[in-house]
Amino acid sequence: MANIKKGDLVQVISGRSQARGGDRGKQGKVIEVLVAENRVVVQGVNFVTKHVRVGQTQRGSKTGGIETHEAPIHVSNVAIVDPETKKPTRVGFREEQITKDGVTKTVRVRYAKKSGKDI
Repeated sequence: MANIKKGDLVQVISGRSQARGGDRGKQGKVIEVLVAENRVVVQGVNFVTKHVRVGQTQRGSKTGGIETHEAPIHVSNVAIVDPETKKPTRVGFREEQITKDGVTKTVRVRYAKKSGKDI
């Protein structure tokens, strides 16, 4: 079971600080999870510039130029943010009993562990 999923709020916990032009300490929502590479794409973090060749669409408008978009970062460099304290925390799993239509089912559920200090 994955610790980080699409839509989670995460914080960058490693890399260059924001004072030095980096992304450490920034929080953002996970846009995409690349499971094979153990990487995640976080909204507003790790911007890269990409040069796209000039072309035309069906309507005749020009496309291309220099675009900026988020690049993936390694999953070990981010931590899930606790929704109560708004600080990075670790994730645990517990089993809960769910009863639906008279059938009891055991399901593993993620929960944020207690976040004391900043990680």
